[in-house]
Amino acid sequence: MLGALRNRAALRRKAGDIYGAIVTQARRREFYAKLGIPDTPIGRYDMIVLHLFLALERLHREGSAADTLQRVVLEAFVADMDDSLRELGTGDVVVGRKVRRAAAGFYERSRDYRAALAEGDRALEQALVQHGLARADQPQEGRALAVYIRAAKTALEGQNGQELLAGRLTFPHVAELAEDQQ
Repeated sequence: MLGALRNRAALRRKAGDIYGAIVTQARRREFYAKLGIPDTPIGRYDMIVLHLFLALERLHREGSAADTLQRVVLEAFVADMDDSLRELGTGDVVVGRKVRRAAAGFYERSRDYRAALAEGDRALEQALVQHGLARADQPQEGRALAVYIRAAKTALEGQNGQELLAGRLTFPHVAELAEDQQ
């Protein structure tokens, strides 16, 4: 019994570490100051969703060993959305509905980003515009974010699977990529 509780606590810690890395990266000011991401609750949500998508795609490559960890990372996302909505003053009556909408948005964006990454740069830029992470009238911002996404995907693919399963996730630095695209 105690062993199961310790294992669950360790799993939650690992998932918390991964989700913490996702949120930390999503809040990097370069995204908002240099790549034109709207610095609004919706813009920050979209950046968390983007990084959550990238992290879960990488964890998925670890197969069944990562299944439970992926689920607990998603639970951390849902709990964060609930907490964030409450901090923004959303009433108890509508929090559940808005959290479900946030989760549905994650799955919709994941589907679109996965398809766009398979199709190529233009499709990825269009998906970013569709989901509000780039503006059609500022194509360089969409290109810069697409470059970052591909670099992040490559960096995550190069990370050791055991390190990921231990809760250690590292994203590339966005500052240099943002500078390169300016």
